[in-house]
Amino acid sequence: MKPPPPLSIGAPVRVPRQPLIDALRGFALLGVFLVNLRFYSLDALLDDATQQALPSAGLDQVLRTGMGWLVDMKAVTIFSLLFGLGFAMQMEARPGLGPHLRRMAALALIGLLHATVLWWGDILLTYAVVGLLLPLFRHLGNRALVVAGLVCALFLPPLLSPWMREWVMTLAPRAQMYAHALDALSNGTLWQAWWQNLVLGGWVRLTNWALLFFVLGRFLLGYWAGRRGLLQYPERHLRLLRSLCVGGAIVAAAFLCVETWAPALKAQWPVLRAGVPGYLLRVSYRVAPLALGIAIACGFALLYLRPWAERGLRVLVPAGRMTLSNYLLQSLVCVPLFAGFGLGIGYSHGLWPMLLVAAIVFPLQLWLSAWWLRRFYFGPAEWLWRSLSEWQRLPMRRPATAATQGVALP
Repeated sequence: MKPPPPLSIGAPVRVPRQPLIDALRGFALLGVFLVNLRFYSLDALLDDATQQALPSAGLDQVLRTGMGWLVDMKAVTIFSLLFGLGFAMQMEARPGLGPHLRRMAALALIGLLHATVLWWGDILLTYAVVGLLLPLFRHLGNRALVVAGLVCALFLPPLLSPWMREWVMTLAPRAQMYAHALDALSNGTLWQAWWQNLVLGGWVRLTNWALLFFVLGRFLLGYWAGRRGLLQYPERHLRLLRSLCVGGAIVAAAFLCVETWAPALKAQWPVLRAGVPGYLLRVSYRVAPLALGIAIACGFALLYLRPWAERGLRVLVPAGRMTLSNYLLQSLVCVPLFAGFGLGIGYSHGLWPMLLVAAIVFPLQLWLSAWWLRRFYFGPAEWLWRSLSEWQRLPMRRPATAATQGVALP
């Protein structure tokens, strides 16, 4: 690996960039965008009867099924793994709790503003809160990290769900919350939509309590991968990458079959509805998204190592270096695009407008990211995050003759 070029005077201190990691982050950003578009477009808030009454119901169902198998929870799995991997890289470059705690506090502030002002589906605040827990695991060995990650991701949520379900039942039902939000976001004024954004966002964070374990488990597995240098030095780990790719795909396929057949299995063997068998069946539902997300990430890394593929996949690198900015920009564009207080595209046309928006917005983001990083050290949100974390105004514009790289972000 070539050493990073020397910095010009006034340039920020940097962790050397990893193009493979940035490209994978850009790839995950596309997947997250596709998932979020179902919520931006309000489709995810519709009840079954409304979805089936749309003229595009047949195509919509195909798209939902395909995304459910290949994208939903897999993209955020990759994103979360990379966050944990980035934590390992940051701890190696800047050990100590202070820098990490400041980074998470700054991310929490950005996430809180995003969630309250713009979009209820924000994930940044959750990442910041869960990220505060990562230093508690820094003294664990590699094997213990993997075990802790799997326990958090797979075993704890189903174990706690019987008790948490009783508490969740005291909150407003999902159908009621979604109906109110759908009406406000598709027909209401800007003020009504904003207020419902706050209400729905708070309700989602309470009812989706298992997301904390979902994220923490993947952070810890990514932390392990970062310690091992799995993506920083992939040439040294080809056998492990291949094993995780193939093994993850096989495990995911097997458990997807279990999930598909689960209703019939429970009908035939009622013992699967409760007790230890029921608990293990609930655990099995969580295996496929994690295994397939890991398989896709490792497959991407193996593909990136091939020169012919690397030339094409490098187009994702700039977007991966500006993930935070691009994530926020997607909300800034799509919320007013679909909501009633904006252009009001809404849900009545089905999911094809969602695909059209993705086909236009994401390529523009790829171009804009490359253009921006030729002129600036950071994306605008990354600059804000880093400046808040270090409590100083960092230089942003590159000198005309500079040939430097950006800052590694988890």
